[in-house]
Amino acid sequence: MSDAPLKQEDVVVQLPSSSELEETLSDYEHLAEAWAQRGWLSRAIALCKVILRLEPDHEPTRRLFTKLDARWMDPLAPPGHPVPRSIVRLPTAEAGSNMSGMQPRVSLLAQLGEKAFLSVMESLELREFQPGETIVAEGEPGNALFAIVEGSVEVVRTLKSGRRRTVAFLGEGDFFGEASLLSDVPRLASVKAFERTAVLQLTRDRLEGLMQQHPSVGEALHAYHRERLLDDVLRGNPIFRMLPPERREALSRDFQLCARPEGATLLTQGKPVDALYLLLRGRCQVLHQRPEGGESLLRTLGEGDMFGEIALMLGLQATATVRAESACLLLRLDWGSCERYLMDHPGVCEALSRLGNERLLCSAEMFWQQTPARGEEPPRV
Repeated sequence: MSDAPLKQEDVVVQLPSSSELEETLSDYEHLAEAWAQRGWLSRAIALCKVILRLEPDHEPTRRLFTKLDARWMDPLAPPGHPVPRSIVRLPTAEAGSNMSGMQPRVSLLAQLGEKAFLSVMESLELREFQPGETIVAEGEPGNALFAIVEGSVEVVRTLKSGRRRTVAFLGEGDFFGEASLLSDVPRLASVKAFERTAVLQLTRDRLEGLMQQHPSVGEALHAYHRERLLDDVLRGNPIFRMLPPERREALSRDFQLCARPEGATLLTQGKPVDALYLLLRGRCQVLHQRPEGGESLLRTLGEGDMFGEIALMLGLQATATVRAESACLLLRLDWGSCERYLMDHPGVCEALSRLGNERLLCSAEMFWQQTPARGEEPPRV
């Protein structure tokens, strides 16, 4: 029995003769179980899908799925020592880093019961991509999520400057594509096969059917997406990165993830502000409502920008209107949580105050440049 990588011939299997079918299925079953015991669960799942393609009612394979759902033995642990099931993954890597080590990550399927787990497995489609082939394209609607069975992919994003940059490599066991699927925003990045890559795909239509039949599937997906997103944001944002890890972890539980459509008003000038916002995806316009009517564009906010900090630090009502220029995905932190986790940290307070002051000064400078002719009322900041 070989531990060779999963190749195309393993994915698209020629149907053997009836006399060979039983022996072939048995070999595949033992190989799938060996892979799963080693922690290569995505490979095991893919091979189980191949078996069930050959014989949909193959009972040993259905029992193997049940074992995957229940618990798998850690091959390095003493006999009889179970560990919670998880999709073991390679750590997300920066360009050029070594991807040979394996470590557990948040399990997408860890909270599913047996029936829900089996339903998910039956809904997955096995697909293969050649090196350089695009799996998902930035800006397109998200209609599927993916788990990498074997190989690796390159995640590429378009920067504000228009340049394209590789932001991550993902390897076996990694999931991607769930953000666009769950939040109805366009694909956040392009994902291309870095080498020959096999993936398990779950389409939107099948996912919606699963969530209707098994609500726990939707709950698990949202929990996975939220935890991964918050982990990336809180470690990557320069303000939140100042907080000690235990406070970031506590803060993550209070953040609300919200999606807003194009044209939605997020803050209204002169109205109370009740939260601090971080723009994850999309663009927002900051607009000044002129007393005589009409609006002036102060600035455009992009991914990673924060707003609401002026009201937080100075106790003011909204000094401008913020409106979604495109569909947006945001993190919202209410004032109570800001008071608990941010306001007693000198570095965070200083950074938020500096951000608010810079914006007020920038707005004042714009108004000064637009000073009316003699006899006209000057603009109000």
